[in-house]
Amino acid sequence: MVLVDTHAHIYLKQFDEDLEAMLERSKGLGIEKIFMPNIDLETIDSMLEVEKKFPEMCLPMLGLHPCDVKDDFEKILDEMRSGFNQHKYYGVGETGLDYHWDMTFVEQQKLSLAQHVHWANELELPLILHTRKSFDDTYEVVKKHMSENLTGIFHCFGGSVEEAQKVFDLGFYIGIGGVLTFKKSGLDNVMAELPLDRVVLETDSPYLAPTPYRGKRNESSYVRLIAEKLAEVKGISLDEVAEITTANAYELFGIV
Repeated sequence: MVLVDTHAHIYLKQFDEDLEAMLERSKGLGIEKIFMPNIDLETIDSMLEVEKKFPEMCLPMLGLHPCDVKDDFEKILDEMRSGFNQHKYYGVGETGLDYHWDMTFVEQQKLSLAQHVHWANELELPLILHTRKSFDDTYEVVKKHMSENLTGIFHCFGGSVEEAQKVFDLGFYIGIGGVLTFKKSGLDNVMAELPLDRVVLETDSPYLAPTPYRGKRNESSYVRLIAEKLAEVKGISLDEVAEITTANAYELFGIV
């Protein structure tokens, strides 16, 4: 059985003490690949250092997180864009919109998102989308600027069946994480109605740990718990969930 964590910030300080041990735990549970979305200019070096140490397992992506978009975002994006010419990245992001923490830079976030969409179109890379309390606006920006072949992930999906269908109609995937295991999330009822052909698994480590670790540090080994819950919700075997979601992830990211 092979599993993939399509979204994990394992280069952050929360993993300074036990990164290698955590990766060994993950391997032991079948996790074969971990895709690392970038946050800002300052996190690029630490992310690439993790890739350098574990090149077969830990794969980087490049983008500016919406919570880090400020007035100087254009300068940061100009500097970031050159990185795609210097290193192999597997996706663009994470980008998107965040209306939870601060609405000060919403217009800048939208402009930044549009620029990331253009990068994904130009480079033919998957787009990794953060949509906290902002699904409709994120969807509209992406739809406005997308090309025929654009694809990617609506990361940390927690929406309705109707929203999921809009994602699928765009040719995108939904990323399912620890929220699926939360008792009152309602995501289990949504997933019971959806096909798995546009679903990938993720942890968002070190955030959003699944039950029974909720409130503690998340890690990539816990993608197994998410897969187990999804198998329960869908009434199928864990092996089937792993087979489908891993094939989806590998197709999306061009892993042969």
